[in-house]
Amino acid sequence: MNNFRIGVVGVVLAALGLGLCFYKVQKLGLPLTPDDDAAVWTIEARATFRGDGGPARVELAIPGQLPGFELLDEDFISANFGVTQESDTVGRRAMWTVRRARGTQVLYYRITVFDNGNVPRHRDPFPGFPPVPNYEEPMRSAVEALLEQVRSESADIETFTRLLINRFNSDRANPVVEMLRNRAHRPADRALQLVEILAGARIPARVVWGMELVDGSRDAQLVPWLEVHDERRWIALNPSTGVSGYPPGFLIWSVGERPLMHLDGGRQGELQFSIAKGHRDVVTIAHSRARAEDSLLMDFSVFSLPVQTQNVYRILLTIPLGAFLIALLRNVVGIRTFGTFMPILIALSFRETQLLWGIALFTLIVSLGLLIRFYLERLHLLLVPRLSAVLVIVILLMLLVSIISHSLGLDRGLSIALFPMVILAMTIERMSIVWEEHGAGDAITQGAGSMLVAALSFLLMTDEHAAYLVFVFPELLLVVLAATLLLGRYTGYRLSEFWRFRSLWMRKG
Repeated sequence: MNNFRIGVVGVVLAALGLGLCFYKVQKLGLPLTPDDDAAVWTIEARATFRGDGGPARVELAIPGQLPGFELLDEDFISANFGVTQESDTVGRRAMWTVRRARGTQVLYYRITVFDNGNVPRHRDPFPGFPPVPNYEEPMRSAVEALLEQVRSESADIETFTRLLINRFNSDRANPVVEMLRNRAHRPADRALQLVEILAGARIPARVVWGMELVDGSRDAQLVPWLEVHDERRWIALNPSTGVSGYPPGFLIWSVGERPLMHLDGGRQGELQFSIAKGHRDVVTIAHSRARAEDSLLMDFSVFSLPVQTQNVYRILLTIPLGAFLIALLRNVVGIRTFGTFMPILIALSFRETQLLWGIALFTLIVSLGLLIRFYLERLHLLLVPRLSAVLVIVILLMLLVSIISHSLGLDRGLSIALFPMVILAMTIERMSIVWEEHGAGDAITQGAGSMLVAALSFLLMTDEHAAYLVFVFPELLLVVLAATLLLGRYTGYRLSEFWRFRSLWMRKG
């Protein structure tokens, strides 16, 4: 009866998961495979501040032109705030206003863009030649001397600017350049100073703020870039190296010297950027078809969450795959492990250490901890103090391995801090008990089994197609749940038992 009931529940769950997946594929156009050639990027700006109880006004620079990208979607997310926009020749600014703001306030601006492969280039008209700034001494003499040196070695505006940047950043033996560099310590200040110096040669220049799109970034930073006009077009230059052109995947956020965020009526203002990579079909076709079908399915999907939360669920949604694999390997194959969830946690830590380094570091810590644990056994400590002592020893060993690996130039060793220390301590304790009660063979067998299962789980959880399917189609986890329930009623032979009792089978044959 129980088998029949679980069978019915499993069929219902699998049918529900596959049905939702079929609906998304057929009705909304979601692809079953990732399409790397049509990358879609979601960039989210998160502005926070503390209100003083009175009127508040937040002004945020937002993208105007998007050279090299196509705007697919744009959202302003706030509670009880009015939102307006203003535009000029170089960009846009969004303004959030409210009559009373008290306590922590959070505002979101989110855009979704598609990399259309075009060369990033502004289409702004020629701004005219800037007037020569009224430099104060000794900066006037320093700027004139530097411009004179660069002018004699350049052929046009682009080479002039590249030579100027190279001298400004690398000619540390020149006291003129060193004096100018000492006036600007941050990259943004140096970019602004280059604009001011170029104005002395009457070259139109401006600072451009942008970011390199990296999937999963939770705290992306805007970096300053330099653009100069040669009376025909704007030319982009790296203000640190002088290299022409923007790097691949560089999104221009704002142009000019105005601050990215301006706050009135509040304090502790902070601006944070998050980036997530998706697929064009996922965002454009799915959302457009969902609106056409009056479907609320996409409104309650993972894509409706903030970008930071999406990046977290990209990892969490793969954990059930590892859990099912562990259940399969333990109950059907017969691989013995220390605990059920320890291999999953170790597999998660392998995401940062990578597989081979993770196995080596894990084996090293457990081996050293096991030696010390055998010594503690002679002290006849109580269980809880002994576990606490093992935990302290594990942390000290992790610190020691990190210090030694850093001294040897092995930076991968620093990621050992990502190992779950409590699981390490429990593994050492469990392995020592098995060693004492059943012998070294059983202890080593279970330890090796745990590492094998953790490695296989890591490979499954980091597989691009598997991770894509559970993120875009999380309802497929219902199918995994159904398979897990059915596996829970399996009472047949394990594959390892066929080898264990091979003499019996051979005798029967």
